[in-house]
Amino acid sequence: MPVFRLGKGGIYFPNPQLAEEDGLLAVGGDLSVERLLLAYTNGIFPWFNPGEEILWWCPHKRYLIFPGQVHVSRSLKKHMKKHKIQMVLNRDFSDTMHRCRMKREKEGTWIGDEMEQAYLALYQAGFAVSVEVFQEEELAGGLYGVSIGKCFFGESMFSEMENGSKMALAAFAHLLEHSGFLFIDCQFYTEHLETMGGQYVSWEKYQELLGKGIRQKAAGQEENL
Repeated sequence: MPVFRLGKGGIYFPNPQLAEEDGLLAVGGDLSVERLLLAYTNGIFPWFNPGEEILWWCPHKRYLIFPGQVHVSRSLKKHMKKHKIQMVLNRDFSDTMHRCRMKREKEGTWIGDEMEQAYLALYQAGFAVSVEVFQEEELAGGLYGVSIGKCFFGESMFSEMENGSKMALAAFAHLLEHSGFLFIDCQFYTEHLETMGGQYVSWEKYQELLGKGIRQKAAGQEENL
């Protein structure tokens, strides 16, 4: 089945269930705030090499972390007790996203200028969040992602110190749990996320959780992170 090609004239996506086995759903379109919001509320996200066509993905086997089930290892707990740790939100969204980009430049990254501009616009519209963790008042690590209703879609993480990104995810998951968030969408599996409690869920389960979380948008967005 050919992959769907999107135009820039209208904001739409094909049925997410029509995605390829690897998750690829469509190519083209743009990264406007309106299109990104439509994408995320339907379980779709962009992921492509800088300078190439925009690729839109919707894997049917989703990798999630449930905030109340985040796994904090014994060594990480010990590390966090040993040091003065502070988490802040939205310290500098652009800087956090750019640090995520720089940490991956040698191995290849999907975060290009176009993506940085698009997610900054999403942040300015109130739908993206950056998380930063400080250890002894020095920046240790962070992450950023998209927040809609009671759903958080993680995009990327960085570490400036040992355990930096793990501390950011652990602290942020604790905040999400107490704020009533249903899941952190990790999108794809990594060993790093598996150690933090990531697990696969079926497409049917993901749709159920996504629908429930998005329906809380009207009430939840006002108290968004």
